[in-house]
Amino acid sequence: MHTRSNRRFQIFGNAVMLVLSFNVLVPMLLMVSSSFTDNDVLVRKGYSFIPGKFSTYAYQYIFTSGNSILNAYGVSILLTIAGTVLGLSITTLFAYALSRKFVPGRGILTFIVFFTMLFNGGLVPTYINYTNVFGIKNTFMALLLPGLLMNGFHVLLMKSYFVAGIPDEIMDAAYIDGASETRAFFGIALPLAKPIIATIGLFIGIGYWNDWMNGYIYLTKRTDLYSIQNLLNRMMQNIQFLAQNSTSIVNAGQGLANIPSVSIRMAMAVVGVLPILVVYPFVQSNFVKGITLGGVKG
Repeated sequence: MHTRSNRRFQIFGNAVMLVLSFNVLVPMLLMVSSSFTDNDVLVRKGYSFIPGKFSTYAYQYIFTSGNSILNAYGVSILLTIAGTVLGLSITTLFAYALSRKFVPGRGILTFIVFFTMLFNGGLVPTYINYTNVFGIKNTFMALLLPGLLMNGFHVLLMKSYFVAGIPDEIMDAAYIDGASETRAFFGIALPLAKPIIATIGLFIGIGYWNDWMNGYIYLTKRTDLYSIQNLLNRMMQNIQFLAQNSTSIVNAGQGLANIPSVSIRMAMAVVGVLPILVVYPFVQSNFVKGITLGGVKG
């Protein structure tokens, strides 16, 4: 039965969520609107929710400026799928092992995983290790491996879900019926862990999709391996270089005049974030449940 205090709390919670949702949607709408606004209008009048002069020139420039956007999209999609599948596989198997009380050394392994959340080797040792030992420079693996395919936070989150979200009685019943550990994992644990798998998969996928640092560091020659974030970042750097050196480079001013230097930033943001907005609704139903149960101490 709902009491008056519960109704007040519900109304207050709904109001807070409406305000937060508004704060999220407004910048997104402004970004999309600005990307379809003529660059000269943006420079003169600033940003507006309604385009002062509708224009798709920013998108035309991105897709026809000689940079292979479709190839970069293909690299990003392949990277995200491969990284998510491999990352989920490793994370799920490791987290399940840590959640089993009979696994020897699980306490030490859990501490090691937690330790990686506090300290890392640093950029220079990491770069030397990946380039000299693993030899991934200027290869597709340079985009995949430095993500380590596994994150300590994800492992502990999934481990907590296995401990709190899967009753021991169900697993014990499976063992009594003769199920092996492998059968119990694939037949019982994984189906019950769909919320946390979707949640961690979303985290890993967004991480790989938005990553530009690995390509910036390890891809010095193979520009054909640029992900969409790397390509858009390189385009933005080129535009900034032209803007800063337009007075000293022949024809730079004329070339800069043909570039939608303001609206293109918004168009780049839309191009980069659009796939995430398309995918998110398919996993959001499991997102809250996965975070809630995964955050329970186990």
